[in-house]
Amino acid sequence: MKLPRVSAVVAAAVLAPAVLFPTTASATDTPKPTGVSGPDTGSDSAKDTEPQADGQEQRDRAEVKRILADPKSGVGVREAAEKALKGGAAELRHFLDVEFDEQTRIDNQVRVSQIYAVGGPAVKAAAKAALRGTDEDITAFLTTGQYVARAEDEDRAKVEALVADPKTGPGVREGAEQALKGGAADLRTFLTTKLPRLRSDDNRVKLSQLMDQGGPAVREAASKALDAGTDAAVEAFLNEGFAKAQFEDDRVEVLRVIADKETGPHTAAAAQKAMDGNAEDVRRFLTVELPNLRFSDNRLKVSQIIETGGPAVKKAAMAAYEGSYADLLAFLKDGWAKAQAEDQAAAAKQGNGAGSGTGTGAGTGGTGQQPQTVQPAGLTTGTGTGTRTGGGTTGTTGSGALAATGTDGLGWEAGGAAAALAAGAALVAAARRRSTES
Repeated sequence: MKLPRVSAVVAAAVLAPAVLFPTTASATDTPKPTGVSGPDTGSDSAKDTEPQADGQEQRDRAEVKRILADPKSGVGVREAAEKALKGGAAELRHFLDVEFDEQTRIDNQVRVSQIYAVGGPAVKAAAKAALRGTDEDITAFLTTGQYVARAEDEDRAKVEALVADPKTGPGVREGAEQALKGGAADLRTFLTTKLPRLRSDDNRVKLSQLMDQGGPAVREAASKALDAGTDAAVEAFLNEGFAKAQFEDDRVEVLRVIADKETGPHTAAAAQKAMDGNAEDVRRFLTVELPNLRFSDNRLKVSQIIETGGPAVKKAAMAAYEGSYADLLAFLKDGWAKAQAEDQAAAAKQGNGAGSGTGTGAGTGGTGQQPQTVQPAGLTTGTGTGTRTGGGTTGTTGSGALAATGTDGLGWEAGGAAAALAAGAALVAAARRRSTES
């Protein structure tokens, strides 16, 4: 009757390990169950592999996206990356393992070609050498070589600009031309070492020249710059001080032109207008307008002399009026006085032949008036009596001022309308003379 109790104990002892240690028992001793209730070993392996595959694909996809977002990525790399992102794990891995390097190589070659197209001489030479070399040469050009070559081109452009600048001094120009014959090192040495010294020498030479040619204000400012003994002081004078000092000297010169009694009306009006303007207006008047205005005023003055002068003065004045500006100046400086002297001599000679007295028989057989004797203004007046028979007419010359031979000290009072009429008359006289000569 006690057997059932023993069986229960044995059964409990047998079942205890299975209950307490289920994993060990199933992994070693228990065969794989087949059926719905038993676990499947192959199914567990598939579940372990799929999460790992999904993780790698995610990492590859993230890397491709990073490459696509990189601004340094070329066109070919971008296109291949976008295509890979549309695919799965295999396409992503193929892009990263194969296509990325291939497209990078092509893109780099394209970039070098583009840089070559727009580069300077040094950049073109370096780019050409890289394209003829290896992939490493192309990479080296893109990372460092192009910048080194570009620096050389920039230095060369700076030196060429110095040569082309008309303000460049002789010392700097000579040094720049020599540097252009060399390479990158020669250009850099010139710009960093030689140029400052050469420019300093040229600036001091230029200052000395301006000092010799300038007016009082320029000389004073230049002297102060030299006394300072620094390159900065010399440059400050050349860049700013000279212009201010020259403006001061120019204004003084214009005032001198206005005050000159020989200055004509056109010149005086333009000079006053310049005084009301800025430094540029004053300089333009002195360097550009003044010569033309003086030519115009001198022609006007000569035309007045033609109208009022004696025979010799008229002839000489007409020749000057029809000639060049140099002829006008020569006439006003020397020719006018010589022509006046000729007219005075001719008038004096005629005056010596006239006198006082009476006589009969002279001039018989005709009637008429004696021609007027011409003498320079301001000389002695002559009196004479002449009687001629033949028709019962008697002519007498009385005392009075004789005709002038020139316009001594001719001023500009005849300006305005009278001056214009005189100029017109001179043109008419010149035309008549040319018509007679032809």
